[in-house]
Amino acid sequence: MFILADLKDTVRTPPSNFKQKLNDMIAEELNRKLVNKVYINVGLCIILYDITKIEESHIFPGDGASHTSVSFRFVVFRPFMEEILIGKIRSCSIDGIYVTLGFFEDIIIPPHKLQHPSRFDQMDQVWVWEYKTADGEIHDLFMDADELIRFRIVDEFFTEELPKPPDAAEKQETNKTPPYILHVSKTEYFIILINFKTQCI
Repeated sequence: MFILADLKDTVRTPPSNFKQKLNDMIAEELNRKLVNKVYINVGLCIILYDITKIEESHIFPGDGASHTSVSFRFVVFRPFMEEILIGKIRSCSIDGIYVTLGFFEDIIIPPHKLQHPSRFDQMDQVWVWEYKTADGEIHDLFMDADELIRFRIVDEFFTEELPKPPDAAEKQETNKTPPYILHVSKTEYFIILINFKTQCI
C-alpha cells in the first residue's frame, strides 16, 4: 500500500529561514509542498522519508532566496495491482457507497460495481445486497455506515490538470476529474471504484 519513491526537486528557501539548518529547511519545505498531494505517475504523497543528496545552492538576481537541487525519498500511497485493502463505509446515496481509508475519504463504489443483485433503500439510505443462500432463500445484507469492506486493486489512472483562468476553474470545481483514480474488482464482498480527489501537482 505504501512505497518509497525516489524524487528530485529544487527547493526555494526564503531569507527568513536562513537561521535554520539547511537539512531542516529543505525537509520542512518538501513536506509543505508535497504532503497530501498527488504526484503524477507516482501516487499520493504522505511524508518525507529522507534526503539522499543536496547539491549547491544558488541565489538568482532579484530574488534573495536560495534555490537548492535535492534528491530525496518520499513515503507514497500507491497500492500495487491485485492488492486487497480494507476500508470503512462512510455513507450511502443513490450514486453509490462512500468509503474511507482513515487518512483519505474520497472513495466511491458506484452502483454497477456493487455485489449483484443490490438495491438502494430510500427510507434507510443504505445499499442492500440481496444474498441468496445455498437453500435458495434471500437474505438482505445491509451495507451500514462504519462497516468494514474489502476491495482488490486492478488498475490505476493519473490525470494531469493544466492551469485554468480563475473564473473557469471556479465553474468546473464541482465536476473536475480526480488526479488519481484506482479501479478495483470484487473480493468476497464488493467491487469498488476509488476516486482520489486530492490536489494535483
